[in-house]
Amino acid sequence: MDFVQEMRAKAKSLQKRLVLPEGTERRTIKAARILTDEGLASSVTLLGRVSTIEETAEQERVSLGGVNLVDPHTSSHLAPYAQEFYELRKHKGVTPDQAKTDMADPLRFGAMMVHRGDADAMVAGAENTTGDVLRAGLTIIGTYKGLKTASSCFVMSGMDSSWGKDGTLIFSDCAVVPDPTAEQLADIAESAAQSCREFLGAEPVVALMSFSTKGSAKHDYVTKVQNAVEILRAKNPGFIFDGELQADAALVPTVTDKKAPGSPVRGRVNTLVFPDLGSGNIGYKLVQRLGGAGAFGPFLQGFAKPVSDLSRGASVEDIVITCAVTLSRAQ
Repeated sequence: MDFVQEMRAKAKSLQKRLVLPEGTERRTIKAARILTDEGLASSVTLLGRVSTIEETAEQERVSLGGVNLVDPHTSSHLAPYAQEFYELRKHKGVTPDQAKTDMADPLRFGAMMVHRGDADAMVAGAENTTGDVLRAGLTIIGTYKGLKTASSCFVMSGMDSSWGKDGTLIFSDCAVVPDPTAEQLADIAESAAQSCREFLGAEPVVALMSFSTKGSAKHDYVTKVQNAVEILRAKNPGFIFDGELQADAALVPTVTDKKAPGSPVRGRVNTLVFPDLGSGNIGYKLVQRLGGAGAFGPFLQGFAKPVSDLSRGASVEDIVITCAVTLSRAQ
């Protein structure tokens, strides 16, 4: 069973509730139909003006049977959601009136559904930017306890079975934080470790990557990774990790023995944490294009509850897969 099949099966077994804030968008409506027909969620809710959702569905010849339709502007939840949002953001100058206006926005309304437990997971981004999705998630759902940074990961699969967990690894962060600080890098490592547990079903073995191994080069970029490793050691996060390591030192045991003798990750790495977005994004694309690996993601990580972003060019199947993966995390 490949990664996508595993996530679909897991989502189907969990039967969690999904909210899709971009409910008037045609691909999202089609995805909602598939998700409902395949039983990947116990409920699927589309947000938006109901008449527009129905009109678009009719144009696309999609039945809305079994799909929940909610207009945030007229929902009975708007007032309590607005009050909750006011309490969360009044320290930032949000007024009660502004809170009501803000909560009528489907992205914020969907995030509040997840925050209050009226939905288990949210997926958006077919129309909204990554920044919009992140802001809604961060201001309402927030980050996992002990973390301050939201980030992303890719699941890279289909490689030689000797790499990672049966040829599958976690690559992080490849899509969100351009130049993380040492503190953010430590957060990213913790989030990636949790993603490894959830997606690979394996205990994480994390390598914090660099162009230096154990002080072989001197540079501020190297120092940042070294500091991140020290932060992790102080936190004692409950998974195996090491850094700073070059790619060969992290992945090839004979090279590890030469460059980082005694490293606890020797021959066991299943999670790679890149020092910045440039190296992460380039790295996953090279492995995908030159190595022929499957690249699934990016999947957001670090949030207190499951929320995922989509590419605005996502296909219907892309949306279904992302929803299945996101629902699989709602435990």
